[in-house]
Amino acid sequence: VQLQASGGGLVQAGGSLRLSCAASGRTLSTYTVGWFRQAPGKEREFVARITWSPGVTYYADSVKGRFTMSRDNAQNTVYLQMNSLKSEDTAVYYCAVSFRNTKLSNLYDYWGQGTQVTVSS
Repeated sequence: VQLQASGGGLVQAGGSLRLSCAASGRTLSTYTVGWFRQAPGKEREFVARITWSPGVTYYADSVKGRFTMSRDNAQNTVYLQMNSLKSEDTAVYYCAVSFRNTKLSNLYDYWGQGTQVTVSS
């Protein structure tokens, strides 16, 4: 499966962005799809994930209540709506898929290329 992440950009603190992760080559219906991020000088960290069936979402504590993950079955795409953005959300955001319902990045099998999110304070 190939993943294409998009939607990043520059936004002021308090603003919003919506990231997209479009899949091709295989349906996402058998995977858990996760979003991860990596800031300069820091390790990659889990942000959110969604199980395809029944579509349960999980969030890191740092984004809970501000970020919402959703999916579009017809488009084979998942989204990450990010509201009330903070400077500490600045990072490269990656989407990835796993056969397991997990937040551990080393258990994700396929990764998108990443999209930069920069939040100015």
